[in-house]
Amino acid sequence: MGIAFAGLIGLILGSFIATLVLRWPAGRSVLGRSQCDGCGRPLGALDLIPLLSPLASRGRCRTCGAPIDPFHSRVELGAALVGVVALALMPGTAGWLWALFGWLLLPLALLDARHFWLPDRLNLLLGAVGLLIAGPMLDTALIDRWVGAFVSGLTLAAIAEFYRRVRRKDAMGGGDPKLVAAIGAWLGWQALPLMLLLASLGGIAWAIAAQQKGDQPLGERRVPFGVFACAAAFATVPLWPLIAR
Repeated sequence: MGIAFAGLIGLILGSFIATLVLRWPAGRSVLGRSQCDGCGRPLGALDLIPLLSPLASRGRCRTCGAPIDPFHSRVELGAALVGVVALALMPGTAGWLWALFGWLLLPLALLDARHFWLPDRLNLLLGAVGLLIAGPMLDTALIDRWVGAFVSGLTLAAIAEFYRRVRRKDAMGGGDPKLVAAIGAWLGWQALPLMLLLASLGGIAWAIAAQQKGDQPLGERRVPFGVFACAAAFATVPLWPLIAR
């Protein structure tokens, strides 16, 4: 029942996350009533049921026939999967905290993937929630989470500043150190090296794979590091206890 409930909550949250990711970068209100992108018709409750409404309408608006962006359903499925995986692998309070961690990471990863943007408000929310309630997830003390947030954020900011002074160009966006600091507020300092290793390996693999498909020099290719940091942070939660034994 817990797994099914987590999946249902994920579907609902995924609908909101998809709306946020689509509207916020465009300067549109995130809290306004949903409308069809084609004809502007306000959507009713039957139009907003995650996954089922697009299936019932065959992926098109019932009024004008405009196609419904499949991004909504993909994010809903992704958020549902976060909840199902978390409660299946880690039942109880720790699993619910892991699911919440994943749901807070998801919009950051999507915004960075689509727009190379890690909003300060989402980073602050992630970090604040982590400091307040994340202790039972990995059985980390509050002081360990404070140290994780402080040290990781300062370390990445220092690396970015050093690179900027030496190479006269930015090594990472300003949101990356803040994101890693917020992740440290959940994981604590002990698990951060594993998270950073996984994130770096993922970013390097992505850059090399992208290089094979394009003509842009590897050193000049932008890498959405936030995507890999979020994925690595979520994966670190079940991996770290296995390594730390």
